[in-house]
Amino acid sequence: MADKIKFGTDGWRAIIADTYTVSNVRRIAKATADWVKTKSDTPSIVLGYDCRFGGYLFAETVIDVMAAEGVKVYFDKHFVSTPMISLAANKLQSTAGVILTASHNPPSYNGYKLKSNFGGPTIPEEIQAVEDLIEVSYDCPKQDWNVLESKGLLELMNFEDMYYDHVVAHFDMEAIRQSKFTLAYDAMYGAGQDILPRLLPNAATLHCDYNPGFKGQAPEPIHKNLGEFSELIKNDANLSIGLANDGDADRIGLYNSKGEFIDAHHILLLLIHILYKYKQMTGKVVIAFSVSPKIKKMCAAYGLECQVTPIGFKHIAKIMIEDDVLVGGEESGGIAVKGHIPERDGIWDGLVILEHMAKTGTSLEELIAEVYDVVGPFSYNRNDLHLKESKKQEIIANCKANAYKAFGDFEIQEVETIDGFKYHLGNDRNVMIRPSGTEPVLRVYAEAETPEMVERILAQTKTVLLA
Repeated sequence: MADKIKFGTDGWRAIIADTYTVSNVRRIAKATADWVKTKSDTPSIVLGYDCRFGGYLFAETVIDVMAAEGVKVYFDKHFVSTPMISLAANKLQSTAGVILTASHNPPSYNGYKLKSNFGGPTIPEEIQAVEDLIEVSYDCPKQDWNVLESKGLLELMNFEDMYYDHVVAHFDMEAIRQSKFTLAYDAMYGAGQDILPRLLPNAATLHCDYNPGFKGQAPEPIHKNLGEFSELIKNDANLSIGLANDGDADRIGLYNSKGEFIDAHHILLLLIHILYKYKQMTGKVVIAFSVSPKIKKMCAAYGLECQVTPIGFKHIAKIMIEDDVLVGGEESGGIAVKGHIPERDGIWDGLVILEHMAKTGTSLEELIAEVYDVVGPFSYNRNDLHLKESKKQEIIANCKANAYKAFGDFEIQEVETIDGFKYHLGNDRNVMIRPSGTEPVLRVYAEAETPEMVERILAQTKTVLLA
């Protein structure tokens, strides 16, 4: 019986050699080919892979399928980031883009993301159309690349060069390179490992080498995964700011000069603050449901409209291509900004902040103080509960039935259910519960005025959920 292939919040993810196999990649590539042929008389895709195990092999598989189906492929033999594929799809105006990546998931996973030629994630309706075309089985012959090139079905390109030129055209790289603020960069063994040091050769780098196993660590740029990076910054007085990216370099994590983690909620606020207050840019702010209410508070202060979407950047991208959007982002660190493609790009986001620091002489700590002047100080953290499916479903059923009236000492005052369950606890405190769309975990998010209060909320919530 054929494996069921289902796209989650961001593409199809599966464990390598379990359901992420050559035969299943062929099936989804065939569906993609069938779909792009309905969109164009001269269908083409931009194709790339990141640093995960087997990436090149699976890319060859996609090329075989596309060639057999008469779809041209633009391909870079070297690993690339997800934003490079989205940018290339836009610049080349291919019918679609495909990046083979499992993003931040553990090393045992790989994945398949679809991109559109507007430069961002394919919208949900079109993803569903591809999913509906997946056949039970499909096979095709191995292709000779020399023959494909002669027929115009394969064109080898350098997407990193394309991305580099695009960045250099939009940022004052000389100012950033000569800044008094020194950068540390952690690629987490991901696809940013070549491009960031190329852009900023003076950066102190960590994990910028090829390791498809990621040393056993999921390449998600959150504090619990970045202990070595935090210590590097903490122990070097010359380092001013730390930037980290995930496996395909579309997410961002930051550290201040003390080695303290700056989460995505703060980064969203920093980007809105810089773009609106200093660059005089305007537009709607679009955030996923899991993002802090502090973003709404800043938008109110600055007179900006704020729209909340279900979780999954594809929902934000759809709005970005239809409306005038200043910043769109998620709690996970996937953030897009005006002036770039409607795509998450952790390196681009970092450069916006670094350029502002370089040109104003304002440190990251001083910038965050400016943000707090607008929205007040706050802290945030997330617990990932690895539970048996039966227990996870029991908790979700309780949430749907409004079974929870308090989490320990914290009485629930209001519940929002756009995508998951966000419980407002008063005093600008909240806790949110939602099953992951890409991993077998239950996520519990908490926000409060101090780190200590956040941990207290998380601990008492966990106790109630697991009772």
